[in-house]
Amino acid sequence: MNPEIEKVRVLIIGSGPAGYTAAIYASRAGLSPILYTGGQPGGQLTITNDVENYPGYPDGVMGPQMMEDFRKQAERFGTQVRYGLVTKVDFNASPKVVIVDEQVTIHAETVIISTGASAKWLGLDSEERLNGKGVSACAVCDGFFFRNQEVAIVGAGDTACEEASYLANICSKVYMLVRRDEMRASQIMQKRVINNPKIEILWNTETDEILGDEEVNGVRILNNKTGEKSDLAISGFFVAIGHEPNTEIFKEFIHMDNSGYIKTIPGTSKTNIEGVFACGDAQDNVYRQAVTAAGTGCMAALDAERYLAEIENP
Repeated sequence: MNPEIEKVRVLIIGSGPAGYTAAIYASRAGLSPILYTGGQPGGQLTITNDVENYPGYPDGVMGPQMMEDFRKQAERFGTQVRYGLVTKVDFNASPKVVIVDEQVTIHAETVIISTGASAKWLGLDSEERLNGKGVSACAVCDGFFFRNQEVAIVGAGDTACEEASYLANICSKVYMLVRRDEMRASQIMQKRVINNPKIEILWNTETDEILGDEEVNGVRILNNKTGEKSDLAISGFFVAIGHEPNTEIFKEFIHMDNSGYIKTIPGTSKTNIEGVFACGDAQDNVYRQAVTAAGTGCMAALDAERYLAEIENP
């Protein structure tokens, strides 16, 4: 065998709560997993400041610190955490072939995909500068920090409506910035926000600039019909224009929905390819929470363990 080819029983692609939880379970089961962190070690939580809704942290925790805790726990049981990006796969092969950084070749008996999803952003410099300082892509994660304050949310789909309604239960006022003169959300979701007295929908409205030096204190909006600009005094700015799963590299082999989220057999982490499992936001377009991602990471490791037991002891 080519000495440059590494044989692995469990290969985990991607870090974050799902990947690290899968690693904890797989390593405790004696499966010697290898985890490649991907381009953003720790996932989206590494750009999240305060995490207060994950059990076990009564005083809250910084997102990067939480991911550091997950990584240390996985390594404690023998997981090899490596920095690298998977650049090519062949899931039709047996064992599965995975190329890392276009140079390392791995033959894996099982693969756990935990590559997550990335929030879509508006692309403003001020949005990037104030990310985590009042700018957020998750109302459920961060809405609590703006209790009884005025906030704005960008988006016009079901998720934007759902998050605007969620924020209205917490905040004193929610401005909903809609680019067109209509929404793409379902009728029932539209009615929910239109009839909510705490939500003010601003039609034909785009974000020109998010205002603030150290934290968000306002947003400059543009009416794309009249060209008029105006400022809103807010302390929180939420972006809800969608997420994009980081699954492009697997599309030749793995069944996905129209948005690129991996399809798994209900109640399991199993994909259409035997021995390949998916967990976390790469296959969850509904909840997208750290705690649910961790839960599916546990499922993936247990499914991989059972699969290996079946092929090794038929």
